[in-house]
Amino acid sequence: MKISRIDAEISFSDQLTSEDLGELDQAGIKSIICNRPNHEVEDEHSTLQIEKHAQALGIELLYLPVVHSEINANDVADFERAFEATPKPVHAYCRSGTRAITLWSLMQVKKGNSVDSVVEVANEAGFDFKKFPATFSHVIDSFNARTPVPVIRHAYDIVIVGAGSAGISVTSSLLARNDRLKIVLIDPADTHYYQPGFTMVGGGVFNLSETYRNMESVIPKNVSWIKSAVSSFSPEDNYVVLDNGAEVSYDRLVVCPGLELDWDGIEGLAATLGKNGVTSNYLADCSAYTWELVQNLGSGKAIFTQPPMPIKCAGAPQKAMYLSADHWYSNGKLKHIEVEFYNAGGVLFGVDAYLPALKSYVKKYNARLCFNHKLVKVDGPNKTAWFEKADGAGNFELVETDFDMIHVCPPQVAPDFIRKSQLVDKAGWVDVDPATMRHKTFPNIWSLGDVTNTPNAKTMAAARKQAPVVAVNILGDIEGKSRDSEFAYDGYGSCPLTVEKGKIVLAEFIYQGKLLPSFPKWIIDGTKPSYLAWLLKVKILPIVYWSGMLKGREWMVKPRTRVTMEVD
Repeated sequence: MKISRIDAEISFSDQLTSEDLGELDQAGIKSIICNRPNHEVEDEHSTLQIEKHAQALGIELLYLPVVHSEINANDVADFERAFEATPKPVHAYCRSGTRAITLWSLMQVKKGNSVDSVVEVANEAGFDFKKFPATFSHVIDSFNARTPVPVIRHAYDIVIVGAGSAGISVTSSLLARNDRLKIVLIDPADTHYYQPGFTMVGGGVFNLSETYRNMESVIPKNVSWIKSAVSSFSPEDNYVVLDNGAEVSYDRLVVCPGLELDWDGIEGLAATLGKNGVTSNYLADCSAYTWELVQNLGSGKAIFTQPPMPIKCAGAPQKAMYLSADHWYSNGKLKHIEVEFYNAGGVLFGVDAYLPALKSYVKKYNARLCFNHKLVKVDGPNKTAWFEKADGAGNFELVETDFDMIHVCPPQVAPDFIRKSQLVDKAGWVDVDPATMRHKTFPNIWSLGDVTNTPNAKTMAAARKQAPVVAVNILGDIEGKSRDSEFAYDGYGSCPLTVEKGKIVLAEFIYQGKLLPSFPKWIIDGTKPSYLAWLLKVKILPIVYWSGMLKGREWMVKPRTRVTMEVD
């Protein structure tokens, strides 16, 4: 790290590592701004890792990634807001430091300083700024003209960010009630996945081809699709900014981009994932590799991991264990295989009613449970994993173990453009009313799916129940209805726990862990392993997803008002 200090408030450097933070702390740095995208190169230290160490030192970190050739006035405005709002001194960095000092220099020009003076300062700091005036003339001209960078502006009744399970289903629920709405979906993906199917691929039940379709084929008719990513929000002015600088304005906004799998949150994982016996059913392509490993393992140690909450489908890490162990059990190989489940939490499952059934299968497969163990590092070539073991008194111990196969569930966070927005709570999730799904600060914004801070399980079943609630509440808002008549989400989530091929423990619950089964006990008793629940998972739910949920057919999830729920 080479530090270039400009004045008492700002300094710059090339790429930071966690080890550099001690030097910055000694220099009195209070805030850090990262201007380098996380995945720009494979071997860099991720912002999440650096942020963790920075927070331990009391240093605030802001993530404002930019591409040098695409820096525009919006990026400069974001940098200025961050710089003005954070404690000083501030240290900004990127790969070489050039992008960081470029943003600062453009901020100075915007404030009225001459281009020549900022070029001189940057050159004295060790940066070659000869091309600065020409390269960024379009941005500088926009400051002088006191007009924003030219953008393409689109206007819609409703903008929906994210075309996953939540985004498509809420769009269809809206159109089923009012097909005259002008709606746009914003999502850069080419493919739409049925993610609950990944576990079944990893268990040899589904083929990977059964879990996805072309995105265009699932976009509802009469809806626009902008195949781009969102870079930022302007909730006070009712528009979102795309990664190409275009602005998309709205009367009402729905935010449902899902969450981000933080592969870099575990040291060494990204470099070895999908090889060396390291796999994860949370990644489509790796789910097939899981099944390959399971079939080929005849002896040795198989490890399954679960990170700290919240995560998408909290039962998925142990589903992988049960299906793998069932295959080895059925083929007489289990007696030669050690099965270990490492959970960063302190319990096998968060709802007690399902524990007896699950523990019986843990016993059947002779699986060793290791609670309060968080995976922190993987060395694939040497088949070694390290866990941070907590003792409950704030003490941590590093535990090392070997493996022949390891199934990893990665840490999970909201996407970067969400976490750096005004829409989130302190933990980085979209801050909504847990019943109405309306944003707590901006009343014309709603959110659903995995990106919200609702205290429920992050499952496809939850999004299926939330979608019609959001739809009717938006339409009620359009019609001017009182907020007292809003419909409410009860926290419903479902986790079909595949404990063996042919049997499932169908966990269904709402807020506070209260059970809410969809069927009478004489049909399916969710607390016990059931073949009917297996048929539901394998045969019925994919049809419900593709032909029901994504089409706006609200089978068994019709929304209810707060009053109706209170009466029940």
